[in-house]
Amino acid sequence: MSESFSLSGNLGREFATICAMVAIYCRDHHGGKTPCTECQAFMEYAKTRLDRCPYGQEKPTCNKCPVHCYKPEPRELARQIMRYAGPRMLLPHPIMAIRHLLLERKPAPEKPPKNLSNRHLRLQKAASE
Repeated sequence: MSESFSLSGNLGREFATICAMVAIYCRDHHGGKTPCTECQAFMEYAKTRLDRCPYGQEKPTCNKCPVHCYKPEPRELARQIMRYAGPRMLLPHPIMAIRHLLLERKPAPEKPPKNLSNRHLRLQKAASE
């Protein structure tokens, strides 16, 4: 059963960047105008992992992050997607690509604070209502 939620702020921008990269990768490798079911499943997995990221809104880019959120198989797929689509992002999504490149220069925090994940904050807010 899929849980419905949205990501905001930095996590929302990160998810939009991942979706744009997946769209480029899927279009060129799987030949469709919209992402295939395999790529959609990966985007749903990425959304869940972003929601549960221990860094929350202060999340560093994936290649700088000391915490490995993805299981090995999806991590390898993410690496392939980002390697392929990253250089191709400049023409269709220049602002997104430049923002991502600038964020890659930012150092990752040492240790994430407790209870800072988007999921934890979302559940805490729902419990207080």
